[in-house]
Amino acid sequence: MARGKKGRAVSGILVINKPLGLSSNQVLQRVKFLFGAQKAGHTGALDPLATGVLPICLGEATKFSQLLLESDKGYDTTALLGEIRSSGDGEGDVIATADVPPLTAAEVEAILARFRGEVEQVPPMFSALKLDGKPLYELARQGMSEEEIRAVAEKKRRIITIHELLLLEQRATELDLSVRCSKGTYIRTLVEDIGQAVGCGAYVSKLHRTLCGPYHAAQMVTLEQVQEAAEQGHDALDALLLPTETALPDWPEVALTLAEADKILHGQPVSTGLPACPSVQLWAVESDVRQLLGIGRIENGKVKPQRLLQVTLS
Repeated sequence: MARGKKGRAVSGILVINKPLGLSSNQVLQRVKFLFGAQKAGHTGALDPLATGVLPICLGEATKFSQLLLESDKGYDTTALLGEIRSSGDGEGDVIATADVPPLTAAEVEAILARFRGEVEQVPPMFSALKLDGKPLYELARQGMSEEEIRAVAEKKRRIITIHELLLLEQRATELDLSVRCSKGTYIRTLVEDIGQAVGCGAYVSKLHRTLCGPYHAAQMVTLEQVQEAAEQGHDALDALLLPTETALPDWPEVALTLAEADKILHGQPVSTGLPACPSVQLWAVESDVRQLLGIGRIENGKVKPQRLLQVTLS
């Protein structure tokens, strides 16, 4: 006899303030355990030295985690000038030092302006990019030469977009920066490149994510709050969750009758008079009741499902 799935069929988004020192996967597993959830996944890893917004998808919400992985991100970071480190952050070895030149706010602004908009980046050696199925950071720790790892990283050169790059505060050897960027941006690389432009090198000494797609810092809860809710029971836990539909981008909505919704849930296209659209939200609407079905597209006059939730039509 087939075994049933372990855990609760609970769905939604939990926006965790990832604590310092824990990996994103450690936080994910803790949340999954506390909720007793069948399924859970995070939406873009943060390094153990980073903190801040880490949306965790539970249950059916995991079907939209890729959308969040591809969304814009926001960070507050501190660039420590005058040192270059092997990993681009405080964990790495110091590989070069230099005197920090005196900088006016205007000079800093002129440097930052060079990094706004579309920017070419080479991912850091200590990154999650893979070679033969192994992340570069793992290969580096296993003794792969710096030259070999750099060669792999160079092949992964990419164009990213820095939507916003602001100087929050300036000290003698530190710059506090606010960044809003496209997917695939490495803040460590951005800070290293800014340090190179200053002429003395730099590394990330602090990193706090403030934004991940539609989720922001004001929505965060701590692991301690989740633990306290778990001690009160499932109702208290589930009250911390944001609805699954909050993970969806601001795409056009298609309202379907229950009969049309039933066809969609069985993978059948539905005729519509709406214009072609590559990405739409699919909703079943009956009187004042709305149920999210998933996402789809419109082509050749028909609504076609792409990613559907497991729902029971009411």
